[in-house]
Amino acid sequence: MSFEDELGEALRQAGEGFAPDRQALVAGGERRGRRLVVRRRAGAIGGSVLGLALIGTAGAFAGGLLGGSGGAGTPNVAAPPALSSAAPPKGVPGSGTGAVTGDQMVAWLKQLLPGGQLTEAKGHGTGDGPGGIPGAYGVYDDGKGKAAIGVGLNRVDPKGASTAEMLTCPDKNKFDYDGCTSEVLADGSKVMVYQGYEYPDRHVPTKSWRATVVTPQGYQVDVQEWNAAAEKDEPVSRPNPPLDPAQLKALALSPLWRPALEDMRPAHPETPRSSPRPGASAAPVLDGLLAGYGIPVVAKGGEGDSAYSVLDDGKGKSMVTVEVQSYWKSGTLDSLFEGATVLPDGTKVVTRQLPGEKGGKNVVWWTVDTMRPNGTRVIVSAFNSKNQESDASRKEPALTMAQLKEMATSDKWAQYAK
Repeated sequence: MSFEDELGEALRQAGEGFAPDRQALVAGGERRGRRLVVRRRAGAIGGSVLGLALIGTAGAFAGGLLGGSGGAGTPNVAAPPALSSAAPPKGVPGSGTGAVTGDQMVAWLKQLLPGGQLTEAKGHGTGDGPGGIPGAYGVYDDGKGKAAIGVGLNRVDPKGASTAEMLTCPDKNKFDYDGCTSEVLADGSKVMVYQGYEYPDRHVPTKSWRATVVTPQGYQVDVQEWNAAAEKDEPVSRPNPPLDPAQLKALALSPLWRPALEDMRPAHPETPRSSPRPGASAAPVLDGLLAGYGIPVVAKGGEGDSAYSVLDDGKGKSMVTVEVQSYWKSGTLDSLFEGATVLPDGTKVVTRQLPGEKGGKNVVWWTVDTMRPNGTRVIVSAFNSKNQESDASRKEPALTMAQLKEMATSDKWAQYAK
């Protein structure tokens, strides 16, 4: 497959993280927009480094990028000049002027790897046209098994909400992965090192490890590796990817990436996000509703309009989720509520019992979807597993459909009324 084909496939896979699946379309999903991508990171993180770099999921680790000391394994190379706050010179449309070529990106990646060989290497420079993503990718072999590895560069709004979210470890209660650390450095730079899997349900044992870092200037570097010769459709070649977390971080913080980062065009500041319901939070409402059923809650989380709890009545864990949405236009989503039961207050209610769609074996998904006359939509769902990626731990969810309906139609959601 050519580099262009690989990149196109990577972008398609990365873009899938933005598109709600059928479950999300039918029942409101887990979160809308960028927040959905973040919380699916355990799965979407397996998308190509280069593809993910384009959508702003990586960073530049300041320890090396700004000339500070690096971590273990940091190459001993001369530091380029200090990063400039000035905008790069104007050039052809794209990510930069072309001061750094794809061949240079590949050469730097080879130089930073601890021995071994990098084959099938491809690279993109800073002037490779509109949408060009500076980076390098190849198959690394240190004698212990071939492994795909890549690096992608980008410019982001360092104060943007999406940047903060992408550098936050996924909720361990909702996603299964082996390890994740997230830290803020003394100069304000942020780094996350993630050890997960290409597929969250692990039906294929391909591991996907990455280091993503962001500086206060908005420079970002993303390094990702697998324990197979390709991220997908290749057999596992070794127990773990070749670089350990410290080495991944060291590769990301190398000052070698600085000329390319400096040549890239600055990111536009993110538009501040406003909430139609300042101060509203779904979590305390969910807590109060569940308390009435007397089932022990062993885990919980969420923020804003989305929350979850994991129940355990001694017969197996069961996740319960709630999503609240607000629609200002009358008639929105009418097609989803065709044939709905209409309550005396005008609330439309639709119930569904479907198989799980996130990979867990024998998982069932029960949901009650409601739309109030004022445009407030409340979706309450329950699963017969601790999260949607895990295999079923019981035959049915801990809550009945009647209880889910009672929760979704509760007047405790009045705080969301406009």
